[in-house]
Amino acid sequence: MIPAYNEAESIPLVIKDIPSIVTEVIVCSNNSNDDTVINARDAGATVVEEATPGYGNACLKGMEYVAALTSPTDIIVFLDGDYSDYPEQLTQLVAPIVEDNLDFVLGARVKKWREKGSMTIPQIFGNGLATTLMRLFFKSTFTDLGPFRAIKYDQLLELEMQDRTYGWTVEMQLKVLKKGMRYVEVPMKYRNRIGVSKVSGTMKGAIFAGVKILIWIFKYGFKK
Repeated sequence: MIPAYNEAESIPLVIKDIPSIVTEVIVCSNNSNDDTVINARDAGATVVEEATPGYGNACLKGMEYVAALTSPTDIIVFLDGDYSDYPEQLTQLVAPIVEDNLDFVLGARVKKWREKGSMTIPQIFGNGLATTLMRLFFKSTFTDLGPFRAIKYDQLLELEMQDRTYGWTVEMQLKVLKKGMRYVEVPMKYRNRIGVSKVSGTMKGAIFAGVKILIWIFKYGFKK
């Protein structure tokens, strides 16, 4: 599942590099006004469209599509459409679920495999702050809030995801912790995205994302 807003240049590259073990690639176009939809379909993806802005809105629209499928779904993988993740590493990402029956796997953007400049200073600081708070409140072992992640479909439904904007990723991790699901991080490579980030590429986006992350952490930190 690939949430995407105006990723016409990168989306074909992302789809092309996804391993053949994947049953269906779903691109969730979040009100794109370029050729994202056309290029995604030409590359072989299913496209669902969500007009209301917000990363979470795009993901929830994708989940609506999956819920309507007649064939069973075992694992959902989320990744970004900007080609910053390495889709070919998907097999490594899902291995702990397939082989060890874990519930959730996060692709951690580790420093030694991260291309220079691929994460901004606000991103690095925000990740550090958020994961430190998660360790304090929940004894978490998460080191990242990266977008490349895999989860059993049944467990994803159990999380009852709500956030419609930038808090989607941290909400998922917090609920995994609160529900006692089994999880692990897998180190992943990370590169500079194609185009300008809609979140970290603007001051407004970076601040709003940071606030949403802190709201979710404190909300669950004090929730019985």
